[in-house]
Amino acid sequence: MALSSHVQELRKKHQHLSNQVEAAQRSPGFDDLQIMELKRQKLRLKEQIERLTH
Repeated sequence: MALSSHVQELRKKHQHLSNQVEAAQRSPGFDDLQIMELKRQKLRLKEQIERLTH
């Protein structure tokens, strides 16, 4: 897999997690721990994207 397509795939996953976090935060019954885990995953992806693009 080329680096650019790998980074693009990571960005898609990051956006998907962003959407999940937003939906979870709007849902009153969603567990805060699950939201924190989604945010951690999102941050790990962001850091990986940063490493690959710099």
